[in-house]
Amino acid sequence: MAVTDSLSRAATVLATVLLLSFGSVAASHIEDQAEQFFRSGHTNNWAVLVCTSRFWFNYRHVANTLSVYRSVKRLGIPDSHIVLMLADDMACNPRNPKPATVFSHKNMELNVYGDDVEVDYRSYEVTVENFLRVLTGRIPPSTPRSKRLLSDDRSNILIYMTGHGGNGFLKFQDSEEITNIELADAFEQMWQKRRYNELLFIIDTCQGASMYERFYSPNIMALASSQVGEDSLSHQPDPAIGVHLMDRYTFYVLEFLEEINPASQTNMNDLFQVCPKSLCVSTPGHRTDLFQRDPKNVLITDFFGSVRKVEITTETIKLQQDSEIMESSYKEDQMDEKLMEPLKYAEQLPVAQIIHQKPKLKDWHPPGGFILGLWALIIMVFFKTYGIKHMKFIF
Repeated sequence: MAVTDSLSRAATVLATVLLLSFGSVAASHIEDQAEQFFRSGHTNNWAVLVCTSRFWFNYRHVANTLSVYRSVKRLGIPDSHIVLMLADDMACNPRNPKPATVFSHKNMELNVYGDDVEVDYRSYEVTVENFLRVLTGRIPPSTPRSKRLLSDDRSNILIYMTGHGGNGFLKFQDSEEITNIELADAFEQMWQKRRYNELLFIIDTCQGASMYERFYSPNIMALASSQVGEDSLSHQPDPAIGVHLMDRYTFYVLEFLEEINPASQTNMNDLFQVCPKSLCVSTPGHRTDLFQRDPKNVLITDFFGSVRKVEITTETIKLQQDSEIMESSYKEDQMDEKLMEPLKYAEQLPVAQIIHQKPKLKDWHPPGGFILGLWALIIMVFFKTYGIKHMKFIF
């Protein structure tokens, strides 16, 4: 019996030790995950989606942009973090056989306009100046929040552009152009002003690769639908509408994105391979030398999504470094409050006394017209009594 009791006690002690060690390992693992989350340089996602073309025959450019808009919203980026710029309203064009719709697939299978599209810049608001102001934050104070890119140094930004372009430029509204130098300088301003953590630039236009040749700011990854000297071709003509519905490169990119979900582990290297020359006819290009991370380690959802996987735990997590910082900042705030003089309201006017008091009596003064009228009366009486012949006795 004694031997049995000692064995059971030993087993109990051993089990307790194992449970405690397992619990400490699990707690340390959770703390490591939490610290890694708070030390991450990426906490929010933004998207700037730009269609620079107008006129009915450029229907596909509007459909391109709205299709990307639909995909990023599906993956979790809200309208409050999307700046949508459409140079023309194809949904309300009189040549549209299906008003209030924009289709991206033949036979009118998919309406990308939908019921919840929030266009921030439309028609003649889509200019080079407004686009650069959105990127750099140099906008008038009266600009509404929906038209602002309110990003910070922890924001990952997706910038998608489509339209007609050439070697080193992209046309806006068929009336002005933005050059690759202007775009590179705008991105540098964003970096200097800490407006992004990482930036993904995608452009679908002729000779699109020329638009990222001049980039020199860090943490930028760029993709283009065609190399210098190549055209970016359209896709899916629709006889009922009378125009092509999309461009080839954007069509295959969106076909790839349809397979992505918020928890997907697909990386950017997979995106580079979605449209080979056999499908796009043109040669898509990409640039990653400015980007600090390996594209294999960059998830698609780092730019196209905004949903984080959440694990609920009942463990108490202690972040020593962050807590010390918070405590020191709290003490500094308390010291500042003590040094500052307490705020007081300015003394208000005694309104009740002013309303009920009697009006102050004023000293009487004859009006200016009274004296003049009195003199006029004296002169009239004089003329009537003596006549004009006695005027010589007065003057």
